[in-house]
Amino acid sequence: MTEPLLSLRSVEVRLGRHRVGHSSGPRTILSDVELDIAPGEIVGVIGETGSGKTTLARTVLGAVRPAAGSIRFDGRDLVGISKRELRAFRRSGALQLILQDPLRSLDPDFTVEQIVSEGLAIRGETSASERHERVVRTLRLVGLDPEVANRRPAEISGGQRQRVSIARSLIVEPRLLICDEPVSALDASTRNYLLSILADVRKELGVALLVISHDLASLAVLADRIAVLFQGRTVEDGPIEEVFNRPQHPYTALLLSSAPEISRGWSTFAVPRSALRRPALQVLADDKHGCAYANRCPFADEQCRIAPPPLVADTPDHRVACVHSTTWHDRAINGLVGAQK
Repeated sequence: MTEPLLSLRSVEVRLGRHRVGHSSGPRTILSDVELDIAPGEIVGVIGETGSGKTTLARTVLGAVRPAAGSIRFDGRDLVGISKRELRAFRRSGALQLILQDPLRSLDPDFTVEQIVSEGLAIRGETSASERHERVVRTLRLVGLDPEVANRRPAEISGGQRQRVSIARSLIVEPRLLICDEPVSALDASTRNYLLSILADVRKELGVALLVISHDLASLAVLADRIAVLFQGRTVEDGPIEEVFNRPQHPYTALLLSSAPEISRGWSTFAVPRSALRRPALQVLADDKHGCAYANRCPFADEQCRIAPPPLVADTPDHRVACVHSTTWHDRAINGLVGAQK
């Protein structure tokens, strides 16, 4: 197997302070997160608001230091490096970020050419003419006419601004692009065009993508693999076809049941909300020791109170954190059939 380009193991992040009873302390945002991204692979990360998706991106970028765990990029431990080494790593451009709102991340006083070439200018490794040539080439790569190079962000459309943001990231030749809701603010036609550009960029440049999104339909088109976060934990990950066709965690199934029609050439399994609605008298899990999803799961029992379930392989390439992963699907379907009778 190819060694992962990015590998997260048992990552824990604690931020801020919150009160628990009579004491207060840092709040755990991510706990025991695991994630692998192979070179040139596109991995989507999904989960409801507050599940820790953006914190995960910031942690990978080094903006947040984990309290525990390891983050390895191309075999290098990013957690253990010094601030000086981290700055040098950032200057290398190997990791780049694409934000949801490009207008807020693009300097309004800069021209498109200045914005896209800024990373090269900071390095000081190229002449002005070389930077211009690379700007033109990169703008064409993302479907922009080089004529926009002389315009400012306010003078171009939202879709064009997002492509400028992508071009700014690509010009420094990254190994991994982290995309935080990259198409959520765009209309349907522009969104589809941007998705095709990201797919083409991966194909032509071999760059890997970590895509954080609420839009399951977009990920169905773009991603190779999917990781599901719930309350800061990875509860399921695997090839997108397997996860979308036969989710092994009840939370994943609930997300799919809440999504609009997903089309990628396969039929998506989705348990109706009624099948996943928690009975009022069901056993609650201990928040400190049990499964975090147990208080919303209709299949939770005493076993779910013991400890947070580990992320284990259901198949060689599909992992799930659920002690009932082999039975809950059949129980849900049988319950629906019984209710219909």
